[in-house]
Amino acid sequence: MKDVIPLKAFLKHYSITILIGISFIAIWALVTKNAEWINPVLFPEPITVAESFKNKIGELLTGLFNSMKLLIPAFASAFVIGAGGGVFFGLNKQFREILMPYFHALSPIPPTLFIPYAIALMPTFQTASILLIFMGAFWPIFLGTIQGVLLIEQHYLDNAKILGLKGKDFLITVVLPASSPYILSGTGTALAMSFIILTIAEMFGASSGMGYFIQYYSDFSQYHYVLAGIIFNSIIIVMIMAGFELLKKRLLFWTNIKSGSK
Repeated sequence: MKDVIPLKAFLKHYSITILIGISFIAIWALVTKNAEWINPVLFPEPITVAESFKNKIGELLTGLFNSMKLLIPAFASAFVIGAGGGVFFGLNKQFREILMPYFHALSPIPPTLFIPYAIALMPTFQTASILLIFMGAFWPIFLGTIQGVLLIEQHYLDNAKILGLKGKDFLITVVLPASSPYILSGTGTALAMSFIILTIAEMFGASSGMGYFIQYYSDFSQYHYVLAGIIFNSIIIVMIMAGFELLKKRLLFWTNIKSGSK
């Protein structure tokens, strides 16, 4: 219950953040209402966007559900394969040295460049989108895990040998806990990347989704709906990233103790 922040404490902690947001909305309202050089179609007033948000909330929630049907299986697969593969290559020097040049060559390539190949190889547009999101999420987790395994302090490994830890016990008690800060750091990067790729992937073959909503109304120049969609996306992403950070804080509780003792 210690992580539950009372409303008063929350408002105090984020008072400046909230003030910046209110100031931005106030400036937005003043500029769009009084500046004659502002295109009212591209830059609608906040009240118009708020009404559009209210009118389309059902469609936005449906889009969220359909987006999660792409994001969750892609991200879960990327985490399992990326973390598992990263542990394997981190512990096996010979395989790592042979293949690491290929990892460095492939990881910086934007997954969007593979859109034609994903469409050609996968049976449906949905599976093609899942593949692209997987590719975007895989590399940060995979490389982060390798780095975490390589940076395990030697005395941990020496103690494991003395205790005779091998196989599953060695992985669970030594490798995963010691490398978890790097695994979760890569996972956070992968989660942010997944939302970027999700938006792009929904621009082809999708009939509903958070990115599709924005693209659809942009094609019809209905930018009050576009801004409503962007705000909705931002709220969802902030909520998910905040939830992930809370989970990471719980999983890495010993790092919080160390930082608090300094």
